[in-house]
Amino acid sequence: MFTINIYIKFAIIAICLIGGTIFSFILGIGYTWIFIIIGIIFLVSYILLGTVQSASEMLQKMDFDGAEKRLQLTYFPNLLYVTNRAFYLILKGSLAAQRKDNNTAEVFFNKALTLNLPSDNEKGMVLLQMAGIQAQKNNWTGAKNYFYQAKNLKITESSLKEQFKQFETAINNRGQMKLAQSMGMKSGQMAAPGGKRRRPKMK
Repeated sequence: MFTINIYIKFAIIAICLIGGTIFSFILGIGYTWIFIIIGIIFLVSYILLGTVQSASEMLQKMDFDGAEKRLQLTYFPNLLYVTNRAFYLILKGSLAAQRKDNNTAEVFFNKALTLNLPSDNEKGMVLLQMAGIQAQKNNWTGAKNYFYQAKNLKITESSLKEQFKQFETAINNRGQMKLAQSMGMKSGQMAAPGGKRRRPKMK
């Protein structure tokens, strides 16, 4: 999916809105309204989409610091289009899980589950993350609860199905605790909205 560098987008917004407004006072409205309209279009695009797309691409490349910084450039997350807001929360939760901040990760994942996720694949991935967090806490009852909620969904992605199989093996055999504990981190990789979803193979 084509994206414009966020800093270029900020520059276009500033130049078109500020420059267009200034020139409209100096030269009259003339054709300066075109620049103002372009600036408004880019501003609305930024408000609705934020930096979710590029942050997700960074997360896929395991650039966690870069993804965190890019998400911080989404200054109005509550104004994001609902699907992008859900992806924003998933990315924030995944990054928190990478930092072993499971309490914060759970907060973001729970918020994401209340929004309009594009398919059962995304919902299943979030529930599997939550199950992995509970496994890390040795809360196997909670882990099973989240896992079986996810298992009842219509999962179509083969890589995610494989992760479900591995997690089910782990919770049925607590001797494989480390595998279950790592599932939340592994399953947190997802592509940007509208793009091809890729997840790393489980080791």
